[in-house]
Amino acid sequence: MTTYLWNPPAPAALRVQDTDARLPVHRLFFVGRNYHAHAQEMGVTVDKATARPFYFTKSPVHLLDSGATLPYPPETTNFHYEMELVVVLGQGGARVPVERAHELIYGYAAGLDMTRRDVQLRLRDKGHPWCLGKDVEGSAVCGAVRPMPATALAQGDIVLEVNGAVRQRADLSQLIWSVPELISDLSQYYHLQPGDVIYTGTPEGVGAVQPGDRLHGRVAGVGEVTLTIGAPT
Repeated sequence: MTTYLWNPPAPAALRVQDTDARLPVHRLFFVGRNYHAHAQEMGVTVDKATARPFYFTKSPVHLLDSGATLPYPPETTNFHYEMELVVVLGQGGARVPVERAHELIYGYAAGLDMTRRDVQLRLRDKGHPWCLGKDVEGSAVCGAVRPMPATALAQGDIVLEVNGAVRQRADLSQLIWSVPELISDLSQYYHLQPGDVIYTGTPEGVGAVQPGDRLHGRVAGVGEVTLTIGAPT
């Protein structure tokens, strides 16, 4: 039996719809600029004919269940929401062809990628990694996973409201790279595993939140995610 110097953290896990079981999480991958309109609002243009998706990661310890209150984080005055479809893998694979990538899917959830935007842009402009802007405590917010094995979602509304006002609305058909294309591309770089989670990118309309704001997002046929922004700690 292994003896630890202090108690190790509990494993990262997600809720699953209609069950008390928790889904163990392995890694968190995030796709950047996967809707044309969002790429444009960030000042860039994406040409799928000449580009591949790009990714960043967050530590699974930063997962936060839907319904929680997230304290406004330090070292930012421009804390942004990004509403996303989340894909959860139930099987692993490497160098998976696009036409078989859907076989790895366990299910989907609605999620929020919360971002220190001012920090991210400052780091980006200096050519530095985005870690301090993106890998923020509690910033990978996720609703309960809906099991949809081997199903490649290709359409459906994705919506975010802040204090009851719609801030983001798009359709999954507007993804630049589809869910199977993302899984296949990631599998060229990694040996994907059950419990790997992919946040697939956000539509246009990202913006700042303040303490007291309430966020409510939904993905048609998948589920919902809610978040309250708390006071700084």
